[in-house]
Amino acid sequence: MAYYQGNDLVKPTGGLKGKYRKKRKYELGSPPTKTVMSSEEERKIERGRGGNLKVKLKKATYVNVALTDGSTKKVRILDVVETPENPQNSKFKIISKGSVVKTELGLVKITSRPGQDGVLNGVIVQKS
Repeated sequence: MAYYQGNDLVKPTGGLKGKYRKKRKYELGSPPTKTVMSSEEERKIERGRGGNLKVKLKKATYVNVALTDGSTKKVRILDVVETPENPQNSKFKIISKGSVVKTELGLVKITSRPGQDGVLNGVIVQKS
């Protein structure tokens, strides 16, 4: 099944628009990258438009945490506490932007987009 990101041929009123061309390769999308908490990290490199490369994080073990004194520290993820995007994602240990994860330092909110950036960055919400 293709992920088409072009015109959906439907008017705001619900009526259909006429087709004026076929689908194009550059209008093709991809399925969402569901970054999962795991014991080892896994990344996938995909080619984008113009030959650009996109690194997608498939499995995550560590998160880079920005501390209050301005330094950063790489800490292990213990659990996924909350995912505001979809409440079921925390049950399946799926990490996305805005997710709150439990680490050795405390609760950390994810500020990066792991499916787009290939890295997990976050800030401390609550110290343990």
